[in-house]
Amino acid sequence: MCTLIVKTGPRLTLMGVRDEFADRPWEGPGEHWPDYPGVIGGRDLKAGGTWLAVHPAARRAAALLNGHGRAAEETTKVSRGDLALKAAYTGELPEGDLSRYDPFHLVLAGLARVRLLSWDGERAVRTDLPAGTSMVVNSGLDAESERVRAYLPRFRDSDDWRELIQEEPSDDRGALIIRHELPDGRLFASLSVMEVVIDPGEVTYDFADLTADRDG
Repeated sequence: MCTLIVKTGPRLTLMGVRDEFADRPWEGPGEHWPDYPGVIGGRDLKAGGTWLAVHPAARRAAALLNGHGRAAEETTKVSRGDLALKAAYTGELPEGDLSRYDPFHLVLAGLARVRLLSWDGERAVRTDLPAGTSMVVNSGLDAESERVRAYLPRFRDSDDWRELIQEEPSDDRGALIIRHELPDGRLFASLSVMEVVIDPGEVTYDFADLTADRDG
């Protein structure tokens, strides 16, 4: 996932936009993981994990974004795809040695608190997201990101985020919904959007497959 928007308050709303190579196989949200009963998310069919997991019974969700920094050693590297699953299921962020993972940002969100763990391959930083509306991108809570500068004010002011994902895909680096045709012929694009709403009484989610009506 490349963009996560979080809005706190009496209810908690998260919207994740997943950017990925279009030829990487995946499937929509469901309870795909017997080891994490009750956890729902879209599944990456290559590595088996997810980018946004919600645990309705526990009233919490977790989201994973790729980060920037030093890559893990190929001989010991493990997939980051289980991080959101474990966080949503246990309610805890990982502790200890993270050196087997490539850089990432992991958000664990509940009604009482929203936490961010950022790992750049050398150092782990733990922070709480501020009250209100926040955007997390591949560079973290980066106020200087072109995407954050362009869209954070709009998310703060909007009561219906759906209108913001209706824009045509763009190859502009500051766009929210992207489509990049690479020199080798591959397509890197926004493939899906998932919105999770956590109220004290219920948890709901909506999922949109952005590839359904688009070529490529």
